[in-house]
Amino acid sequence: MLLSELALGKTASVVSVEDAYPQDAIAQRLRDLGFVSGELLTIRALGPLGAEPILVNIATSQFALRKNEAARVHIAPATSL
Repeated sequence: MLLSELALGKTASVVSVEDAYPQDAIAQRLRDLGFVSGELLTIRALGPLGAEPILVNIATSQFALRKNEAARVHIAPATSL
């Protein structure tokens, strides 16, 4: 599943960040910001009509991502603790 497909209020775990093309600077920046395997994230808000931007909480940070940026992040449903 992709982060761009995650519903509002849902939590998931990052599996990987995939480069859209060789030397993808956006994918590298996402990894640098903490979108790494195992990190939990939650969708906190969506733009007008459920569109962009997507407000994501990850670790102790919040990021507003475009859908094409969020589509680089592969996720898995968070397991119950």
